[in-house]
Amino acid sequence: MQNLKKKKIEAHETKPKGNNEDSQLEEFFLNALEDIYWAEKHLIKAIPKMIKATTTEELRKVFEEHLEVTKEQATKLETVFELIGEKAQAKKCKAMEGLTKEAESIIEETNEGSLTRDVGLIMAAQKVEHYEIATYGTLVRLATAIGRQDAADIFATILDEEKEADMTLTGVAENNINLEATHEAKV
Repeated sequence: MQNLKKKKIEAHETKPKGNNEDSQLEEFFLNALEDIYWAEKHLIKAIPKMIKATTTEELRKVFEEHLEVTKEQATKLETVFELIGEKAQAKKCKAMEGLTKEAESIIEETNEGSLTRDVGLIMAAQKVEHYEIATYGTLVRLATAIGRQDAADIFATILDEEKEADMTLTGVAENNINLEATHEAKV
């Protein structure tokens, strides 16, 4: 790992015996936390663009609700930083940057007011959710491995929220948007 910051995560009473507080894994954990914190803060800026671009009220409402959940998730991550004795700091997440750029491309490449645009926005949002599910699932395991069950519990809560968002998006797609989009004529 190149140029990773050397930071110390304070010991917790559930820390396994023999763990080195300055381990590479703890350093990796902190970097992953900073990365997902940036991602959540970035989504707080990106989701309103997706809201504005939606065609259906149903999808707009889902995005609006998830924007509020995302704001709460950023706050939960700030709590994790406090628990480990670190300042909340964001490290650019190139994956999330790419995923949100893809969403912007979908908006540019689909017709305003079309259900096809909503199909594309759902696909883009689910790619984001799947990235977050993978990240939070890993963070739960990393936090547990380094003896930070308090952080693992917070990550598990966020993980459940991301899984729920993914299922909600699937439901919206399957409740007519995908089918109705098949009837849209080319413009």
